[in-house]
Amino acid sequence: MPEGKIVKALSGFYYVLTADGKITQCRGRGVFRKNKITPLVGDSVVFQAENDQEGYIMDVLPRKNELVRPPIANIDQAILVFSAMEPEFSTVLLDRFLVLIESKGVSPLICISKMDLLDEDAKLLGFADYYRSIGYEVLLTSTKEPEQLKEILPYLKEKSSVIAGQSGVGKSSLLNVLRPELELKTDNISSHLGRGKHTTRHVELMEINNGFVADTPGFSSLEFLEMEAEDVKDCFPEFVEKSHDCKFRGCTHLKEPKCAVKAAVEKEEIASYRYKHYVSFVEEIKDRKPRY
Repeated sequence: MPEGKIVKALSGFYYVLTADGKITQCRGRGVFRKNKITPLVGDSVVFQAENDQEGYIMDVLPRKNELVRPPIANIDQAILVFSAMEPEFSTVLLDRFLVLIESKGVSPLICISKMDLLDEDAKLLGFADYYRSIGYEVLLTSTKEPEQLKEILPYLKEKSSVIAGQSGVGKSSLLNVLRPELELKTDNISSHLGRGKHTTRHVELMEINNGFVADTPGFSSLEFLEMEAEDVKDCFPEFVEKSHDCKFRGCTHLKEPKCAVKAAVEKEEIASYRYKHYVSFVEEIKDRKPRY
């Protein structure tokens, strides 16, 4: 039976792309519902084609990872789009995204959009420099400068990437520059609500530069539902680097004495806002009501 990749899921149908470029509209077999298996965009699947256009998914091949928001599987890279303004750049929201992405073993690429709205913001540039210093790739972009936006293309080659971020930060605008023929719908920020309207209604993989890119529904809140408190420290790369010098193995960097991470925060080698976010994330997880 043929194999392929689910590139779109909509209204109970799964659109499977095969190596020869053909797309077959498939339904999932009843056994998936019985076994509580939900095929996701990005899944590699085995399917049975009834004809050239329709078929049934027979099996979902093992996943290397999966995300809940957005619902997608087998992602290599997450392009986290955050605007310089409208909505205002938020380090706490960026760090939430980074922790969740790191916990899934997905490589993040930080893309700060709408730089044209800033005359010069040393504070924002300082944030960008700090994230670069701890190992993240950071691109400063503007849809007013299409050639600048195209700097992202090499990062997409032969990878499956997901574009994520708040509504209104410019995710669809970014894709429209990379592939103008898509003509994806965009909306301005709501002046009343201070945030963008949701312009993307479903998850769909699109081929760009020999890779796949997913445009996803915008969202403005993330919860650490699949994480334990002790896992969070491993999602801060600068903590991991310093932790080898902590007195206690498995140091949580909270109340332990002779903690190298806390010492680095005091010396301003680690950004204090990152440490504050870490503490608040751990407390949030600990305060989470147990699920039964």
